[in-house]
Amino acid sequence: MPQTPENVLKDLKAKKYAPIYFLHGDESYYLDQISDFIEKNVLQEHEKGFNQIVLYGKDTNLGTIVQNARRFPMMAEKQVVIVKEAQQLADWSKADSKKIIEAYIKQPQPSTVLVFNHKHKSFNKNTTLYKLFDKQAVVVESKKIREHQVGGWIEGYFKQKGYQANFKATAMLTESIGADLGRLQTEIDKLLLNVNDQSKPIDEHLVEEHVGISKAYNIFELQKALGVKDWYKIRQILMYWEANPKSQPLIPTIAMIFQYFCKLLVGHRVTDKSDQNLAKVLKVSPYFVKDYKVAMRHYSLGKVVHIIHYLREADLQSKGVNTRNTSDAQILQELVFKILA
Repeated sequence: MPQTPENVLKDLKAKKYAPIYFLHGDESYYLDQISDFIEKNVLQEHEKGFNQIVLYGKDTNLGTIVQNARRFPMMAEKQVVIVKEAQQLADWSKADSKKIIEAYIKQPQPSTVLVFNHKHKSFNKNTTLYKLFDKQAVVVESKKIREHQVGGWIEGYFKQKGYQANFKATAMLTESIGADLGRLQTEIDKLLLNVNDQSKPIDEHLVEEHVGISKAYNIFELQKALGVKDWYKIRQILMYWEANPKSQPLIPTIAMIFQYFCKLLVGHRVTDKSDQNLAKVLKVSPYFVKDYKVAMRHYSLGKVVHIIHYLREADLQSKGVNTRNTSDAQILQELVFKILA
């Protein structure tokens, strides 16, 4: 049975090492955590020169991996063999290679810690090889977390570091970065480098200052201004983006506005429009539900359908279709005019 990353890390910290770890899935954050912990901690620094081997999937094969894994450690109790980017191994499906790795899995070298870090996708669970890994090795499958789980993950990460974040700070990080755990960790760690007082909660002002989210001119402020049809604020944001084109590239801007209006479309079609249900269905923080409710009053279901059509047209233009030499700023301005019309 696959194990949770938390349980595997707990065993590793207690120096309970297995002969084989098979890490796979589309969320690389936890896979890298385990792989990096083994790389940094199983051996002492003076033991690593002779006893730690790091291979990359595109540059090796299963035969070479097994050959290295069968070696005995030199002047150490263990040796570590880590295969990074294991999804790029070209011979996973070759019969001869499978026989080699299957034979090793059945009788691994007890003094070797062999790690396969198979990232960005899950291994095929219907194969004999996977079933053998599942039976004989420590298997961890790491899946992308869902949007509604991101806020809880952020709160947990702050708590793990000895800090607390207020609701607005958590919501801002959730909405601006999403479910990319690796990037969330990087941005939160960068923020915490600038915080000296653990007794004070992390607030939205610290997030704005250290994560690079401008409160006045970001995509979320544009969405909020569109939701209430605040022409003045919208004009300010568009003028700022036109003067600073690198601050908000066109293609991701259109994509996020598209997601916003798709959520309005879903909201219109939901019978139960309570805050709790809308937060769940729209997969947004409860903090933002009131904004979506206001926007739904300003944009009827029929209008939202038309807006999604305009967004598709703008998306094609942003990618060079029927542009008529139109600049990115002009494409966005025309789109916003159609939305507000």
